[in-house]
This record gives sequence, structure tokens and C-alpha cells, in this order.
Amino acid sequence: MLTAKARLTVLIIAAVFLGWTLYQHVYELSAILGFGIAYLIYGYFKEGTVVLAAKAYHQENFSKTERLLKEIKDPDWLLKSRRGYYEVMYGNIELKKGNFAEAERHFQIASRFPLKNESEKGLVLTQLANLNLRKNEFVKAKAYLDTARELEVSARVKSIIEKIELEIRKASE
Repeated sequence: MLTAKARLTVLIIAAVFLGWTLYQHVYELSAILGFGIAYLIYGYFKEGTVVLAAKAYHQENFSKTERLLKEIKDPDWLLKSRRGYYEVMYGNIELKKGNFAEAERHFQIASRFPLKNESEKGLVLTQLANLNLRKNEFVKAKAYLDTARELEVSARVKSIIEKIELEIRKASE
């Protein structure tokens, strides 16, 4: 849960202490510092700033969320458990900006990764259905809704699904 700048600062301090412990021949502490440095590097690539971005996202600080997500250089390296949330947050940010094609791309990627529960997966699928409804691609929208209906979703997501289905029926008449 560190930004790239904070992670680099801790890494430099740990490297200085590692050098000092090696100089002092305190190898047990050197090993602990070595593992700590390895974990910092692992965390940079596999966890990134997704947790911090999620915190900012829930506080509705979308500019901070986007800045934290942009710190992740290659999202393909993220853990599967982090990648889905990365894509959901980025999709919602692009949706708020009005970049519907980018939002759809992020939601499609998010739909392939594990999320907290089926209701969140259903919400992603309803977002995709809604985006396809905007493009008048009713068959694709209906397919996303059918997939979302198969999941165990919350009452809120069910009501969204019903609203989108109603819009599809109105538009196709």
C-alpha cells in the first residue's frame, strides 16, 4: 500500500541499512532486510497502488484514483486479484470522462478477472450491457444481461438489469 515514490524511499533506506548490517557482519538482520527489499520489489510489480486507488475511489476522489492507477506501468503484471479492480476503477473513470470505448475495453478486461463476489461481476456485466445499449447493439447488451442474470447478484444489480432490459425492449420496438 505504498506509492511508487514512498516505495523507492523505503527501498533506499533499506538498502543503506542492508549495507550497514553486512559491514557489521549481522547476517540475520541482513537476511531480513534482503527479504523486505525483495517484498517491496514484488509488491511494486504484483500489487501496485491498487489498494490506495480503491481507497481514493471510495472517497470519490477520482483524480487521485487515476493518478494512483497511472503509477502502475504494466497492469498485466498485477496479481489476478488486483487486476480486476484496477480495470473496474479505470473503466468507471473513463465512463465519467465520457470515453465510452475505453470504458468498455476496461470493463471487458475486468469481466475476465476474479472480483470480490458475483454481484460485483454482475455490475461489470451490466455496465457493458449499458455501454452496448448506448451504441444500439442490442444483441450484445442482451447477452451481457443474460450472463449477469445467471450470477447471484444483489437486488440493486437486479433492478439495474431490469431497467436495461426495459430500455432494450423500448428501443427495439
